[in-house]
Amino acid sequence: MDEGSKEKENFRTLIEGDKIGNVEDRLNIIDAFLSLKGHITLPDMMKLLKERGYEYDEAFVRDCMNRWVEYGFAQKKEFDGQPPMYEHRYLGRHHDHIICTKCGKIVEFRDEIIEEQQLRIASKYGFHMLQHKMEIYGLCSECLSQRKPIMPLSMAKSGERVIIKQLRGGKEFKMRIMEMGFRIGDEIEVINNNHMGRMIIGKGNTRFALGRGMAEKIYVSSIMT
Repeated sequence: MDEGSKEKENFRTLIEGDKIGNVEDRLNIIDAFLSLKGHITLPDMMKLLKERGYEYDEAFVRDCMNRWVEYGFAQKKEFDGQPPMYEHRYLGRHHDHIICTKCGKIVEFRDEIIEEQQLRIASKYGFHMLQHKMEIYGLCSECLSQRKPIMPLSMAKSGERVIIKQLRGGKEFKMRIMEMGFRIGDEIEVINNNHMGRMIIGKGNTRFALGRGMAEKIYVSSIMT
């Protein structure tokens, strides 16, 4: 019996023991989930089930997935800027995530050096580590390759560090920017950019609120790390 089949039987035992009901329907949903790799949202799960010929109520599917999480067969993830997702949980196989803030791509990784370092840090401060998670947000190589070398500051992502390259505005605009303390070549950090209203940026230890119109006239390049 393969691992997926063993988990289904384990799940059957648990839900029968709890007298939840609709056992076979719940197993159909779990079977669909186990056919996937990576992460899946509830709407995508509903689509997959429909493709398999099932017409389950969304609330029932959500309940089934949440019980799958409760019993330790899956994890529910909520990455910044993305809807809740479910992923398979393999006992004894921890991993972390890198998330692209533009296209939403998620990469799973495990690094033994990081794992050992976290244990050392916890021990240093007198903690017994029970669990942890690491989420690295950035731009994947494909999204990065689509970027122009120089772009308006308004296009930069929250958390990104950039260098001011050009000021594309009139004399009055340039004087205002200089009065705020910004110069060509300055490094700034994008603290918050929701791509709608004003931006919050930082230079040194000072934070600034910058209107969208001004941010569109400041051209920057990303600092690669």
